Amino acid sequence: MLPEAAKAETKEGLEAFARYWFQLLSYGYETGDVDGVESVTAPSCEFCSNITRSLATNYEGDRWLAGGTIETPSVSTTSGALPNGEFQVVVQVQQTMINYFGPAGVEFRKPTPPSDSGNVMLAAYNDGAWQITGLHPIR
Repeated sequence: MLPEAAKAETKEGLEAFARYWFQLLSYGYETGDVDGVESVTAPSCEFCSNITRSLATNYEGDRWLAGGTIETPSVSTTSGALPNGEFQVVVQVQQTMINYFGPAGVEFRKPTPPSDSGNVMLAAYNDGAWQITGLHPIR
C-alpha cells in the first residue's frame, strides 16, 4: 500500500515514493507480479519496461526466481523541478543475488550476482500522484 508520505507533492513525498517504487519492484522479483510497479510507471520509462518484461518472461512456464530482494539505503532529491516539470531522485539500489529456476527446480541460467548501484529516477506529479517517467543507472 502506498505510504501516506508518498502521496505528498513535496521533496519528502517524492523520496518516499521512490522507496515505494523499488519496494514494488522487489515484490515483482519475489513473485513475478509486476502490476503494482507498472501501475505507477509511465510507459515512457523504457528501462522500467525492460525490467518488467524480463521479470514476466522469467516467471513463464513454471519458471521462477529466488533472491533479487531490493533495498534502497540512500534516496535523495533536490527540491526543484527540471524545465520539463520532472524531478530527479538519486537512489542507491542494493539487490541480492538472483537465481533462475525452471520446472522441477532446475537452474536454467547462471545466477546474477548481487549489485550495489546508483540510479537517477525521473518522476512527475500529475493528477495528485507521483509517477516514474524514467530510470537511468549511473555508470
